[in-house]
Amino acid sequence: MSQGRKAVEDYDMIGEGDRIAVGLSGGKDSLTLLCMLLNMKLFYPKSYEVAAITVDMGFDGTDLRPLIEFCESRGVELKIIHTQLADLIFNQRKESNPCSLCARMRRGILHDAVNELGYNKIALGHHFDDTVETFMLNLFNEGRIGSFSPVTYLSRKNITMIRPLIYTHEKDIAYFMRKNPDLPLIKSLCPEDKHTERENIKQLLDKLERGNKGLKHRIFTAIQKSGIDGY
Repeated sequence: MSQGRKAVEDYDMIGEGDRIAVGLSGGKDSLTLLCMLLNMKLFYPKSYEVAAITVDMGFDGTDLRPLIEFCESRGVELKIIHTQLADLIFNQRKESNPCSLCARMRRGILHDAVNELGYNKIALGHHFDDTVETFMLNLFNEGRIGSFSPVTYLSRKNITMIRPLIYTHEKDIAYFMRKNPDLPLIKSLCPEDKHTERENIKQLLDKLERGNKGLKHRIFTAIQKSGIDGY
């Protein structure tokens, strides 16, 4: 809660009367983000609304009923968008780099859904470790200095993308989930899960961190001090 609120206030993520849609995959990050925004809403000085949007990729065996029940129990409007992205990406197009196309298509679907719901902001569950990993991915694979931004205004859609978990470590999110086993964690059915370039960078950073304590913090601080992509 404290890390989330600090990020929100440092980067002015939430304004009075905002209508915020959480991109809810059912993974630990998006569930933690939804819980954080709902609980912070109870005491935050600026009034805002929270809804959730889930993009169903169309993988066989997907069961979203636990998400539906959870959102109903918390009074959260949940919009589920059923797609055949899994079949398109893996069977029809047989993408050699499926993650990039999948991310772009899901973003477009999410953005359109935010507009349909009449919300002005979308919140994504990217956290501290994601920020550092994205920076390293861009450096290693593209020779580019950059990461995703804490706040991004999408002029074509007239919506703002916010990432309130950028100060929150993945280990703290995992701890939160362990302490709340009733949360409806949905296991990823994607065949690329844990087999991506991001996973390789994650493992490399973990290895380097073990021999260089505080390395991730120093990288994150360097991103902030340099003002990269709005940090």
